[in-house]
Amino acid sequence: MMPRALEVLDATFRRIEQGEIDGIEALDTLLVEELTVRENRRVKTALMMARLTAIKTLAGFDFSFQPSLDRNRILALAELKFIDRAEVVHLLGPPGTGKSHLATALAVEAVKAGRSVAFSTLADIITSLAKAEKDGTLRERIRYLCRASLLVVDEIGYLPVVPGGGNLFFQLVNARYEKGAMILTSNRGFAEWGEVFGDPVVATALLDRLLHHAVVIQIEGSSYRLRQHADLVPEHVRSKALINPPPAPKRRGRPPGRLQTDQDAG
Repeated sequence: MMPRALEVLDATFRRIEQGEIDGIEALDTLLVEELTVRENRRVKTALMMARLTAIKTLAGFDFSFQPSLDRNRILALAELKFIDRAEVVHLLGPPGTGKSHLATALAVEAVKAGRSVAFSTLADIITSLAKAEKDGTLRERIRYLCRASLLVVDEIGYLPVVPGGGNLFFQLVNARYEKGAMILTSNRGFAEWGEVFGDPVVATALLDRLLHHAVVIQIEGSSYRLRQHADLVPEHVRSKALINPPPAPKRRGRPPGRLQTDQDAG
């Protein structure tokens, strides 16, 4: 069945009668209409499956507001080669600087390209893993989260991780290591991950894997959400120190991987 083609069939026949198009062009028109509707339906369903409730695009990102951000570098990520290489993209910066927007936009590009995507905050992922562990289905849950070609983990560092949560997240990261791409957003530098996860040992193990094949993008700028009310924000908040990720932890027993930073990108 071709429901969309049937909807525009009468209008297409009228265009043939009026001499606007011939039979071949009419057939092309009907097929394009049908395929467009089917593709839009596929993308919409995939976005829902990825739990991308708020859709953001790269076209809607104001690069002029974040001059520290290399627009071409982001557009290069949108080519999705990092997914083929199973790399981890880290988006770091203060709250409100567009990290989640960029992560969502890249996820949308992946969905449009037919890649499977899963999107979640760190808190929600750990909650789901903790529930699965309690139910005796942790292995199945991790296997499910490893199916997606791209896993986006948003808001690392915004909420404290519950005891044991860091270990659960490590099991997921370890299962995806060198097998599936990830995008992580965080308002905390890597040196603070021990505090974020409540366990320096787990944090080091996480970074050991998450920085092996990684692209680190740091956004140094003001908050989008506060820009219309900047005069109402205290100066000490506006000038809060930016996040500077420390060098990757020294590796033992594994050859160095590909690690890019904004500094060596220029």
